[in-house]
Amino acid sequence: MVTRREILRSAGASALASMLPGVVFARADTESRFVLVILRGAADGLAIAAPYGDPDYRKVRGELALPSPGKNGGLLRLDRLFGLHPSLPGMSEEFTQGRALIAHAVASPYRERSHFDGQDVLENGASEVGLLRDGWLNRALAPLGGSLGHEAAIAMGVNTPLVLRGENSVTSWAPSQLPGAEESTIRRLQDLYADDEFFARRLAQAVNSQAIAGENASGQRQRGGGNRANEQIRTMMDATARFLTADNGPRIAVLEAGGWDTHANQGTTAGALANRLAGLDAGLVALRAGLGSTWSKTVVAVVTEFGRTVHVNGTRGTDHGTAAAAILVGGAVNGGRVLADWPGLGKSDLYEGRDLMPTMDMRSLFKGILADHLQVSDALLERSVFPDSKSAPRARDLVRVPG
Repeated sequence: MVTRREILRSAGASALASMLPGVVFARADTESRFVLVILRGAADGLAIAAPYGDPDYRKVRGELALPSPGKNGGLLRLDRLFGLHPSLPGMSEEFTQGRALIAHAVASPYRERSHFDGQDVLENGASEVGLLRDGWLNRALAPLGGSLGHEAAIAMGVNTPLVLRGENSVTSWAPSQLPGAEESTIRRLQDLYADDEFFARRLAQAVNSQAIAGENASGQRQRGGGNRANEQIRTMMDATARFLTADNGPRIAVLEAGGWDTHANQGTTAGALANRLAGLDAGLVALRAGLGSTWSKTVVAVVTEFGRTVHVNGTRGTDHGTAAAAILVGGAVNGGRVLADWPGLGKSDLYEGRDLMPTMDMRSLFKGILADHLQVSDALLERSVFPDSKSAPRARDLVRVPG
């Protein structure tokens, strides 16, 4: 027999959100905000932040090489070696203002090229595929608010990603397609489940989710036109800002964006990748605007499961690679710099003769954010959050020290 508790677990808070009016979340024990954005499909780090100053760059990238800074449609200069893709002007502005940094030649410990396995390692924080079945961010929640009714984290989507799954309680939200319920129906539901602590609390959270994000629940349909995937990113970023600025809302959010698997017709300043990067940039700018003064307390990490091949393939795209680039942005980021032990693009410098060589462990970035921004102890990081990660010391000085 299926119980009402099992129905709620499978449906999640967002499925009920459009039906019910709201109460508040319990306040998390931190004022810092953290947003994790996962680009699913393996985003091309050599396009996100192109090493135009590398003497081998134009030779190995061929028709996918981007114009140098200062040229028509050229890269947005970061330093003498790197430039941002021209579809990322918002991130360029944040970099100039010292609120963004690029971590390059970064990778998880995974060294094969399966999307499924690469995402598994990225999100579970283990050193190999299948070693852990929960997520590193969930394991970090215990001191931040990871119990029922005290959730510090929210998954912005229909499904909770692996990185947030585990013993600690999290909540979720996604734009609902369900019609609103009559007030009499709402009252009957509240009365029916008043004596069930688990169900009643989840019901209350669903109610509050809709109250916080209500204007965004149909935002995608209201805008209409344009690129649907990019509008989805903007809708979710708008909603994320509302949740993270709510008086008693969550302080941590995870978003996912697909469509980064550019095997064919990748393009340079126009095309599928440029369009997707423009949508990401607009979404992050919208998040900054929506957060307002809270932006000064925020770190956003934009990551992907692995990078792409250095050379162009036969269909004018790139195949699954190894090292990639990550973006850290937010008012709390100690930015204005590229964090890279650059391996070079010469033939002997490449991983297995085809990929950008990884020189930084993604777990080092995550450790640095968790320790310095969310005040997660080193002991917890090493024991539980990222076990077997001594080879990945936490990155230092990622976060701006309050003055």
